[in-house]
Amino acid sequence: MSIVSKDRIALQQHAADKGDALRKAGQLLVDSGCVLPAYVDGMLKREESMSTSLGNGVSIPHGMDDNRNDILKTGISVVQLVEPVEWEEDDEPVYIVIGIAASQDEHVGVLANLADVIEDDDILAELIKTTDPEVFVKYLGAEREAD
Repeated sequence: MSIVSKDRIALQQHAADKGDALRKAGQLLVDSGCVLPAYVDGMLKREESMSTSLGNGVSIPHGMDDNRNDILKTGISVVQLVEPVEWEEDDEPVYIVIGIAASQDEHVGVLANLADVIEDDDILAELIKTTDPEVFVKYLGAEREAD
């Protein structure tokens, strides 16, 4: 099974703020059996020390090194927001939150795909507006070899 799956993609969501968006991404990982609830606390804690915003309206929150034992299996969650949330005061607002839980390097290919996607304005615009989770699976789940 791919680490990107429809059961971990929530489209057309609303979030009150960055913390709410992070919790939504984390809860998808919890609900799908990827992580224990403590991992979500680690995601919030990491964000306090270092922003996970990549720019272009995308953020990739993940837990702290201390949370590796809270990862049950590698998985990626996606929360697409109808209205963006402010991530950092001077940063671009975030429309897409991609939660990452990985104890090994299985997520490297997804991150490589993501890097390509956020550089392509047309694809990014499609991801921000789509109502079909398969669009995220298509772009983020493409098979790639990790270096």
